[in-house]
Amino acid sequence: MSEEKLYAVKNDRGQWADPGYTFGSGAWVTPDKAEREEDAKHHGGHVVMLVEEPEKVVITKEQAKIVENARDAEYPATYISDHSYADEERLIINAYVNGYIVVKEKKYLVYKVLGGKQKHEQFAQAYRSSIYPGTVSWILNNEVTNRSFAQFTEAEIEHYGLQDCEKEEVTDDAD
Repeated sequence: MSEEKLYAVKNDRGQWADPGYTFGSGAWVTPDKAEREEDAKHHGGHVVMLVEEPEKVVITKEQAKIVENARDAEYPATYISDHSYADEERLIINAYVNGYIVVKEKKYLVYKVLGGKQKHEQFAQAYRSSIYPGTVSWILNNEVTNRSFAQFTEAEIEHYGLQDCEKEEVTDDAD
């Protein structure tokens, strides 16, 4: 976002002054506020500072949930502080103020090839355990399957300690 401010002259009907001081839809802007004030004094209207819209912040889906819940909280800044890590707090506050775009995180299928280069390879594929929430279990199969419960983000791969496994990027949202 540019730090330079621009000024224009606008009349009470919402029309902008052009270089010929004709009011209409086109605006004549300059960074010289004093010049625009002189123009407004002699030709009518008032000076308006044009402000660029801030860039939206790129955040994850989880961070977006924090922003949306903060909008409903009595004390939004406290909510954000209580529900975010210290290193992401400023990012989430900026998203709250300036708007945001949710980045779609890459997901991976995580597996280990068992038995080496045999004719009929078997795979041990990681998936989120439904029996023990927050843990990873393994399923043996003859092929790696693309199910939502078996898809992991980079952060989840690191969290569950699966960095030494094979991984394959999921290219669609098929379950």
